[in-house]
Amino acid sequence: MAQISPNKVVTITYDLSVTDENQEKVLVESAEADAPMVFLFGQSGLPEEFETQLDGKKAGDAFKFSLTPEQAYGEYDQQAVVDIPKQVFEVDGQIDEEMLQEGNFLPMADNQGNHMQGKVLEIGTDTVKMDFNHPLAGMVMHFDGQVADVREATAEEMEHGHAHGEGGHQH
Repeated sequence: MAQISPNKVVTITYDLSVTDENQEKVLVESAEADAPMVFLFGQSGLPEEFETQLDGKKAGDAFKFSLTPEQAYGEYDQQAVVDIPKQVFEVDGQIDEEMLQEGNFLPMADNQGNHMQGKVLEIGTDTVKMDFNHPLAGMVMHFDGQVADVREATAEEMEHGHAHGEGGHQH
């Protein structure tokens, strides 16, 4: 039976809870058997400590661990909240009002062409306040789940750097 190790395609189910400001655990995400999480171990882009906690496990193994902000997506950075001129969001001189709504996550790129997601916090007259922190920044994350499958990655998956097929990336 295959063990989780670099270049294996891993399928897991889990519940993710975070600790809120009252030190209560709040469920924020579930990956169930009908829609599991599938990733290429070692190339997932997930926090390193997340993969470390799964390393060596086999299909059927349960897991339960917590990640601090330092082990996951870092502390919340107030400097990642910025005001952007509203005209940046214009396409052909118009702003898509459905797209530009408070709470929406928008794909953006910085001056160097780096892609990132930004959350619209507030829409002003001339500016839009955006938050570029990861949605889980500053939070302690608690995972409780099970390894559903571990298999060898195909040559194509290795070349592309991600899992393909059911639950993975579709081309």
